[in-house]
Amino acid sequence: MDEGGGGAAAAAAAAASMHHNARSAEDVFRDFRARRAGIVKALTTDVEKFYQQCDPEKENLCLYGLPNETWDVTLPAEEVPPELPEPALGINFARDGMIEKDWLSLVAVHSDAWLLSVAFYFGARFGFDKEARRRLFTMINGLPTVYEVVTGIAKKQSKVSNGSNKSNKPSSKSSRQSNSNSKPAKPAQPKDEEDSGQEGAEDEDQAYMCGACGETYANGEFWICCDICEKWFHGKCVRITPAKAEHIKQYKCPGCSSKRSRE
Repeated sequence: MDEGGGGAAAAAAAAASMHHNARSAEDVFRDFRARRAGIVKALTTDVEKFYQQCDPEKENLCLYGLPNETWDVTLPAEEVPPELPEPALGINFARDGMIEKDWLSLVAVHSDAWLLSVAFYFGARFGFDKEARRRLFTMINGLPTVYEVVTGIAKKQSKVSNGSNKSNKPSSKSSRQSNSNSKPAKPAQPKDEEDSGQEGAEDEDQAYMCGACGETYANGEFWICCDICEKWFHGKCVRITPAKAEHIKQYKCPGCSSKRSRE
């Protein structure tokens, strides 16, 4: 659980703030993106902490994404009806009865449904017309779903058929030592995808996708590559600075580190 806690209470407070301060599709999208970032963090970089929070011995628990890009696992709101639509109830009960990756995928699917319900609740509350609802959905649809990020589907979809091979991919060590303005290397293409044709500049930009938040590369950002799973991450998402990276011989992302610790 992120510091600060109180997911249901925080969600209610944020909803009240939204009612007073936000009225556009862009405002609602910013809220959606921040909540999504918190949930993605819980299911990827903070997965060990999230796993421990979801104790099956506890009461019905929910995973909340908060507007400050953090997350919270806590009991649902007590008020009826709640200020905002509620996340899936009792995510902790299935934790020990499923394979971990399947359980995380299930939580991700329910989280996607919750994020959409919150966004369109605000849309209804603010009286969005057809054009505003279309604009909101278009912006939301431009991001990978939480499920796609957690299962790795987003990474597969982001690959570009550019005929590159493994010899074109620099080692993660040399990539870490490059300056923050250098663009992360494109993932190598499987042979069966090399003949699928060129997809254009827009698809090429999508090839640079953070394994934690699912966001694409922006010029000037520092990235680091995991030596185990070979996924790229924003330095800020995994709390690694360029200076710290210089002293890392083999980098393991939080997901790979937590897997090793549980083996």
